[in-house]
Amino acid sequence: MGLVYADLILKNPRTGAEMAVRAMADSGALLMCIPQHVAIQLQLDELEQREVTLADGNRHLVSYVGPLQVQFANRRCYAGALVLGDEALLGAVPMEDMDVLINMARQQLVVNPESPNIAVAPVK
Repeated sequence: MGLVYADLILKNPRTGAEMAVRAMADSGALLMCIPQHVAIQLQLDELEQREVTLADGNRHLVSYVGPLQVQFANRRCYAGALVLGDEALLGAVPMEDMDVLINMARQQLVVNPESPNIAVAPVK
């Protein structure tokens, strides 16, 4: 099993600033994470500080920024992002929101083949 990366377009819907990023798709992470330089380039506002626990058990206070539009293929969602690390990370919440899946056999992020044209979401 390897790491899965996806090409995303990130956009600040308030200013229109956007950029392409290569993000690790990680279904074990919940939220979107972006490096500091991405938050600066997109001119994202700090909404609050959040305490996060990293894989090594250490806790850190990090910025939570937004709003952020995330686009993959024909899917979009709006999210906030933790400012953390040196690469973008796409977590489970934005993946669920966009109705995309990790295809481990092909080692890539894919649009849900059961709903290829429009995102489907269970609401009950």
